[in-house]
Amino acid sequence: MTLTELKYIVAVARAKHFGHAAESCFVAQPTLSVAIKKLEDELGVTLFERGGSEVSVTPVGAQIVAQAERVLEQTAAIKELAKQNKDPLAGPLRLGVIYTIGPYLLPPLVKNLIDNVPQMPLVLQENFTVKLLELLRQGELDAAIMALPLPDHGMLMQTLYDEPFVVATPRTHPWSKRREIPADDLKAETMLLLGSGHCFRDQVLEVCPEMARFSSPGNGMQRTFEGSSLETIRHMVASGIGLTVLPRASVRDMEDPNGMLSFVPFSKPAPSRRVVIVWRKSFTRRAAIEAVCNAVAQCDLPGVDMLALEKAA
Repeated sequence: MTLTELKYIVAVARAKHFGHAAESCFVAQPTLSVAIKKLEDELGVTLFERGGSEVSVTPVGAQIVAQAERVLEQTAAIKELAKQNKDPLAGPLRLGVIYTIGPYLLPPLVKNLIDNVPQMPLVLQENFTVKLLELLRQGELDAAIMALPLPDHGMLMQTLYDEPFVVATPRTHPWSKRREIPADDLKAETMLLLGSGHCFRDQVLEVCPEMARFSSPGNGMQRTFEGSSLETIRHMVASGIGLTVLPRASVRDMEDPNGMLSFVPFSKPAPSRRVVIVWRKSFTRRAAIEAVCNAVAQCDLPGVDMLALEKAA
């Protein structure tokens, strides 16, 4: 049994296709297939059910693949320990960020890290919370920046900042002149939301639960539209279709007199989200995590309360 064979079975389990797995491992398909058959013969079990267009993992194969992932992760940790002995900040850091944070945090964060630790370039990926946690578990990412609450993840976590929400209205809307808006008032308006899968959508639904029942006649909002990104929704609001809720960091100037939108704070206590960084317990480059945290703390995000770094939990 070799580490290469373990890498091959993990690749097939993820791709559910021998050809695609071979491509991801940069080998020919016959080479990968022969290696996996050799491992099956050595173990005396069948790892994959072959047939049809998709490969499925057998029950015992699933257990072995899970163990193989742990072995490969620990192998990578050994290499990281050796590298850390030289310089824990040397080499790329694979960082994930959720869609509703990335566009506003990444530009200043990347600049700060280039200034602070130029020897540690970022390899960035934007995705949904669930997908980022999956990539962390698989060792495809080193850390990820996302917002609470999170599903059970069994990883280390550190708080970065708290970010309030604001209401965005068309410039011509009667609410545009308000000083603040109670969350309960939203139930009488046409609201625009992000689509399913975005954690920010769930956080907005917590602010106004009636939105979740918009499909039932006579309940909740007048209508609710869904968009694929905050910027798409922002343009829809500007066209007069309805209102939306935005994270404060996405609004550079709350008082812009020339824009097509007005931004109004919520009445206290204003709804908000807590942004955190998450990483695996086995990740050994703690100095790299601290470098990211320090770089985030140096970012000038409008309306955001940068918090003192808390102990990982």
